[in-house]
This record gives sequence, C-alpha cells and structure tokens, in this order.
Amino acid sequence: MKIFCIGRNYVAHIEELNNEVPTEPVVFIKPSTAVLSDNKPFYYPNFSNDIHYEGELVFRIGKNGRAINPQFALDYIDAFTVGIDFTARDLQEQQKQKGLPWEIAKAFDHAAVVGSWVKTNAERLKEPFIFELHKNGVLVQQGDTSCWLHDLPRMISYISTYFTLQQGDLLFTGTPKGVGPIQINDHFAGIIEGKTLFETEIR
Repeated sequence: MKIFCIGRNYVAHIEELNNEVPTEPVVFIKPSTAVLSDNKPFYYPNFSNDIHYEGELVFRIGKNGRAINPQFALDYIDAFTVGIDFTARDLQEQQKQKGLPWEIAKAFDHAAVVGSWVKTNAERLKEPFIFELHKNGVLVQQGDTSCWLHDLPRMISYISTYFTLQQGDLLFTGTPKGVGPIQINDHFAGIIEGKTLFETEIR
C-alpha cells in the first residue's frame, strides 16, 4: 500500500506559507508505516520540536490502474475519509534550505492519520465535499473541494502517469488554510457531513 499526497492544492494555504502556486500537482509519498488509524493516539517524536497538523480529505483506490484517463478516473475510487498529514516543520525547513528531499519531515512513522472509511461511487465524487478538523473542540480547518487547484480526476490521472495505482493505495488531497503546531494533550477530530470519522490525542 502506497500513500500519495498532493501538496499546495489550496491557494489560501499556499499563501499562508508564502509558497509559489504550482502549475502541476505537487506529489510526495509516505510509506505504509506512516498510517495511524483506529483512533490511536499520536506520540510526539523526539526528533522534532515543531510538528504541525494538516487536515485533509483522503480517498482510497479501489482497483489497479496506470496512465488513467481523467474521464474514467473517478471509477478508481471506492471510499473517502478525513485524515491528518503531520509535518515536522522544523525538519522540513532545514531540508529545504539545503536543497534536500524532506521525506523525514513528512513520511515518518504515524505521520498519516486515517479515519474510518465511507463507501462511495463516481456519481457521489462529482459533488463537492466539505470537511472539518477540530482541535480541542474548536474548528481550526475547513476544506471545500471546490477550492482545489487540481480536481480529483486531474490528481489521479497525473499520479498514474508516473506510478501504477493499486487497490488499497491512499490519496491525501492537500490541506486548506489553518495549519498549526500540535502540543501534548491536544485532541483532534476529523468530521465530514456531520459525522466524526476519526479522533486522536497527542501524547
């Protein structure tokens, strides 16, 4: 199982981090060991002092495919959920300044929170999604897929140009504005359509 992540997919988030707006999807990958599911707690690692939450809408690949035509891309998704892309911001900045890859800041163990899955189909995927991330009971992020730079068919088609998609692969679709640092004892909840799909505590 591979975890594909799209960076810089919301303009407001790009602006809050002072990044450039990309013309193509920005893709990075996390290993399967990054998954944190079943509402398990996240233990703050000792290699960073500045880990940030990034709430995201996550989709699951339902069948294998490569070089997928955007027209048929939605047929490759069988479920969605809400997740968190944890980022060690201090490590990321250090790596960027050196011009080095920054997987250590994004792909470390349990850096990809994944909620419970909601079955879906191509028709539902054509409609907009709005998800929420709550921190200690307060809304900190709200994502609306109508604000994406690259829509779901574009993301799937682009990724499958370079990597074969396989059943069970995950797609994190980018974070909206409102990212921020986590602290011990913080509680996070991912919500979509009024349903809480995950809860996790920072320890």
